[in-house]
Amino acid sequence: MAKESLQVYNSLTRRKEKFVPVSPPFAGMYVCGPTVYGDAHLGHARPAVTFDLLFRYLKYLGYKVRYVRNITDVGHLEGDADQGEDKIAKKARLEQLEPMEVVQYFSDRYHEDMDKMNVLRPSIEPRASGHIIEQIEMAREILEAGFAYTVNGSVYFDVQAYNRKYNYGRLSGRKLEEMMAGYRELEGQDEKRHPADFALWKKASPGHLMKWPSPWGEGFPGWHLECSAMSSKYLGEEFDIHGGGMDLLFPHHECEIAQSNAANGKDSARYWMHNNMVTINGQKMGKSLGNFITLREFFTGGHKALNKAYSPLVIRFFILQAHYRSTLDFGNEALEAADKGLNRLLNAMDSIRKITPSDISTADVSDLPERCHAAMLDDLNSPVALAHLFEAAKTVNSAMDGSIKLTGKDLELLERTFSLFVSEIFGLSPNKINNNSGRKDEIIQGLMEIVIELRQNARQQKDWSTSDRIRKSLGSLNISIKDSKEGSSWELN
Repeated sequence: MAKESLQVYNSLTRRKEKFVPVSPPFAGMYVCGPTVYGDAHLGHARPAVTFDLLFRYLKYLGYKVRYVRNITDVGHLEGDADQGEDKIAKKARLEQLEPMEVVQYFSDRYHEDMDKMNVLRPSIEPRASGHIIEQIEMAREILEAGFAYTVNGSVYFDVQAYNRKYNYGRLSGRKLEEMMAGYRELEGQDEKRHPADFALWKKASPGHLMKWPSPWGEGFPGWHLECSAMSSKYLGEEFDIHGGGMDLLFPHHECEIAQSNAANGKDSARYWMHNNMVTINGQKMGKSLGNFITLREFFTGGHKALNKAYSPLVIRFFILQAHYRSTLDFGNEALEAADKGLNRLLNAMDSIRKITPSDISTADVSDLPERCHAAMLDDLNSPVALAHLFEAAKTVNSAMDGSIKLTGKDLELLERTFSLFVSEIFGLSPNKINNNSGRKDEIIQGLMEIVIELRQNARQQKDWSTSDRIRKSLGSLNISIKDSKEGSSWELN
């Protein structure tokens, strides 16, 4: 599959474009990571899974990918604005902890949740607090270029000065004049020359928990500045892909573009990619709205809105079933369907090895890999690729019950394609989860093979009552047994 045929939707140009990296065969990708002051929820899982899918597919295409995803541990104030308390510092104050205790605790839990969902770790995971020097230097460069000003120990980006040379609002499509109507007077706003100006460095109040020395006095970096500083440090002043949730498009990513142009005289990323929101009853899921369900609550069923617990891979599959640029609406019915769908896919994948090859084929599966790749090359269209795999799963099931025939070559192609897409690209294979979960799956599979063998022995001895009792007992656990001339298999309903 030619690398050059990959098309991605660029939020900056509002169209699909051929992916052409800055320095092939290398590909650099920066994705905005979590602000770690609470447990990850479904809204955090979506960008993690989306850009994990991109990471995996770029590597499959042969690129040497450097994937940078940051941890925000300072500078992200309440309301995503320049006023209010630091989100992590507030949590630390309420819990009577050091801010870095909060950061470490929730970073560890975030990683545990992502590992369970088979999200690969990024190549580099920098923390904002570890890059204060780089952020101060970038703020200084922007000041020297004439696109920032200092007030009482704070440094603000001068949006009007920037807009005279560049175009502030190019990513979001907003015009500076029209933005004025959306701004309201806030406490401390009088420091700014224009309401749209944003902090590069904020003077710390006497009681502020996280602060560092700078040329302008003790303070802390602005939330937008950290990503510009860290992306350029690890990927260069110009790199390939910048990703994140659509809720970050404005102001966060708009400000990043402005900062990079002001400091370096050019755009940072060639392609800006945004996943759409997760919604509950049409409203964005988020911590600030108080309507979120944490991933741990999904995994345990410990939330009043959930009918039952859902495995981490079901949540991953649920996310991949929708195209990353479409909204994903939470609902128990949709999760139930995802649970059943994933089981059908994995059962079909497992069944391929059990089919006895025929000399001739009565079904054509030869174009399955090409169709799956065509979907992925078209802006990572995972739902279309999954639809092709489900179609192939029907063919596998038909071969299992003997209604169609497949040759050894067909079966080899099916096994190879399912392994590539289900396991490697979509990351849905149970064997790829952390060791404890993987071991549990192996044990369950082994136990089911013993149960099926006992039932087969009962049938051979014409002990129909034992055979029926095993089938009914399994049925009460939502496990169905399918008998065919190839033998018996099981699946979850």
